[in-house]
Amino acid sequence: MRRRSPVINSSDHMEKSTVKSQHSRICILGFLCAFFWGFLFYFHFVIIGSRSIQLTSISSDPKTLEPVHVIRPNHVENIHKSEIRDSDLAQPKNSQPEPVITDQITEPVTEQKPNDVDKLKELPFMKALRTVDNTSDPCGGRYVYVHDLPPRFNEDMLKQCRSLSKWTNMCKFTTNAGLGPPLENTEGVFSDNGWYATNQFAVDVIFSNRMKQYECLTKDSSLAAAIFVPFYAGFDIARYLWGYNISTRDAASLDLVDWLQKRPEWGIMGGKDHFLVAGRITWDFRRLSEEETDWGNKLLFLPAAKNMSMLVVESSPWNANDFAIPYPTYFHPSKDAEVFAWQDRMMNLERKWLFCFAGAPRPDNPKSIRGQIIDQCKSSKVGKLLECDLGESKCHSPSSIMQMFQSSVFCLQPQGDSYTRRSAFDSMLAGCIPVFFHPGSAYTQYTWHLPKNYTKYSVFIPEDDLRKRNISIEERLSQIPQDQVRMMREEVINLIPRLIYADPRSKLDSHKDAFDVSVQAIIDKVTRLRKDIIEGRTDDDFIEELSWKYALLDEGEYVGVHEWDPFFSKPKPNDGNSDSDGSAAEAAKNSWKNEQREHS
Repeated sequence: MRRRSPVINSSDHMEKSTVKSQHSRICILGFLCAFFWGFLFYFHFVIIGSRSIQLTSISSDPKTLEPVHVIRPNHVENIHKSEIRDSDLAQPKNSQPEPVITDQITEPVTEQKPNDVDKLKELPFMKALRTVDNTSDPCGGRYVYVHDLPPRFNEDMLKQCRSLSKWTNMCKFTTNAGLGPPLENTEGVFSDNGWYATNQFAVDVIFSNRMKQYECLTKDSSLAAAIFVPFYAGFDIARYLWGYNISTRDAASLDLVDWLQKRPEWGIMGGKDHFLVAGRITWDFRRLSEEETDWGNKLLFLPAAKNMSMLVVESSPWNANDFAIPYPTYFHPSKDAEVFAWQDRMMNLERKWLFCFAGAPRPDNPKSIRGQIIDQCKSSKVGKLLECDLGESKCHSPSSIMQMFQSSVFCLQPQGDSYTRRSAFDSMLAGCIPVFFHPGSAYTQYTWHLPKNYTKYSVFIPEDDLRKRNISIEERLSQIPQDQVRMMREEVINLIPRLIYADPRSKLDSHKDAFDVSVQAIIDKVTRLRKDIIEGRTDDDFIEELSWKYALLDEGEYVGVHEWDPFFSKPKPNDGNSDSDGSAAEAAKNSWKNEQREHS
């Protein structure tokens, strides 16, 4: 009998098959689920997440949500250009128009230039500015870098010292580091030490030699608060003013500018941190045309020179790239004790003359008041005159000049051939109160070295008071109370250290001399300019023809009407005004003629 397959076996087989099929489906579903979630996580965190991070990094930057302080493009992007407009922070002529920036940014910025703050951090002078905050560094913020110029710009000129002046053998005046030969104190007028027969135009070499003793020199230009160019600009032009064409007169200046602009230091600020010294008046460097008969060279009109600062013994009231520093006197102390002793002596002198004048008339200049001053000195019993005639004259003797100044209460200082004259500094050195007749003779010139309040140390009598009103100088000076005279004399004597150049081979310990004051003023000027660049301040409203006014302003004051405007009103061509650039150049030429007279 055939056996039948048990039913239970068939159903068990079907059940096992069903379970196996279900398990496969679950595995497939699990795999699909895992793949789906894996893809979802990848899309969310990798694709979307990266975009979210990028958007967050833009939208969360607080700098893009706040008003943006606009910094003019030339401050950062064009600071390396060598030719910048006269105005320190003006827009370059060929630059693109400034973008209009509203007070707030309302839309996300997808494409933007590097942040202004980042740009400022990259400015090459930031390292120098940061030294100011280093309290452990006594030279922080005071470092000076000196260019190592080829000797043709300085030392070679001294080797040819006989050619530095048409009438004067400058060889003896370039000895003793530019001080000239020592003066003998045979008449007891000087002190025993520190007195030299210094030429009034020797500042080029005196200043450069003093710079060698400056305590904060650096060979790292990135630390420099200012950069000194030891070019003997005054000696250079002195060689060629008479009998040479303009190409010869301009050659060294053009060569210097070409040399400087190739230096990496120039690129830091386009030369705006550079300064040089010329021991002559500014008009010798401001030739107005390319005519061969025109006076001087064009150094101060070169675009690169307009960026630099030039220290001269007389500056222009209408230009911003030159600054006046004192003429050198005969006194160059090497110790503080020599200064103290001289000040004490000048304070205690008996002065028998109420006023005095050392000088010559100017018969060729109808506007000169010298003739009236000479007449009043001659007619007064309390006036003393040392008239400078042709040939030998006591007026050219340092001993005679200083002796007269020491014995006078007031020293009359009218304009020379130009606004200024060395005599003003010789008189103050003697403790004599200067009397000026034109604000350009001192007040608008030596603003680094003299108080803004000129009544503290001087008397001002406008030229027109003599020219038109015919006032009595004796009467005007006699009316000043004795207590006021005493205070004025004390102020003059206290100013002496700031007005003299110490011996370049040494350094005073407790006094700042004319060199120290000048260098610090340049450093302050460059530092202010750098901070203006950082903070986005501009001087678009600066009027260069009113340059003389700006140094007279106190903090927060604005240029406006000034009582001295008539003295400095910019004349129109050929209007006969003696203050024009052209007649100033003529005055410079006359000063050379009088130099010839002094040494004839």
